[in-house]
Amino acid sequence: MSSPSADPRLPLTDADMAELERRLDELPATLEPLDLGMSDGYLVGVLLQPQPVAEADWLRYVFDTDGRPVPPGVATEPIAALLRRRHAELNRAIHHRQWFDPWVFELDDEADPLETVLPWVAGFATALTHFPALTRIDSPELLEPLAVLYRSFDPEDLEDADDLLALVDELEPPADLADAVEALVSSSLLIADVSRPQQGQSASRAGARTPRRPGGSGGKPRSGPPRGRR
Repeated sequence: MSSPSADPRLPLTDADMAELERRLDELPATLEPLDLGMSDGYLVGVLLQPQPVAEADWLRYVFDTDGRPVPPGVATEPIAALLRRRHAELNRAIHHRQWFDPWVFELDDEADPLETVLPWVAGFATALTHFPALTRIDSPELLEPLAVLYRSFDPEDLEDADDLLALVDELEPPADLADAVEALVSSSLLIADVSRPQQGQSASRAGARTPRRPGGSGGKPRSGPPRGRR
């Protein structure tokens, strides 16, 4: 198993992910930390903000969704070190508009694809709740990719977002889980075209981008679900 103090430039391995999951699970019961899949969507939501979010600001909501302080004596640096590496990995992918593998875990063959990606999307939404600058950008280019992500939610949870609801109603459901996973990546990069535009890039060209998983046609979920908090 690799150490959390490994080179911060290295992507997390499966062993690193297992350690991160274990350490999140072992946080005190008085806290409500994000789980593994949620933490990944959360980091993407943080990275898509128009201005960088300080590590101390985003990290506290991983330990507890309400931002409550971690009790004294609880070791948080190993978790922070692993999340820091994933944050850097995702940041590189978003900056270069490249494919990244979302932490989505296949539950069973019969599961609804949108239900399977829901933890990742819930983490993304958590980031936008605590850091709403992205949602305050007045751009029609944001509506469709946000609708693609938020279609995993029950429509009642979007009752105050009429524009998104209208678009969600028009979207076709994903053909399978790989399609749903690919939509997470493509939507995230389309949002980046608006919130983190590259020099010389026009957001109007964003629709032409459909990132593909290297070596394959579309997304592929990781096998085996996370163990869960309890």
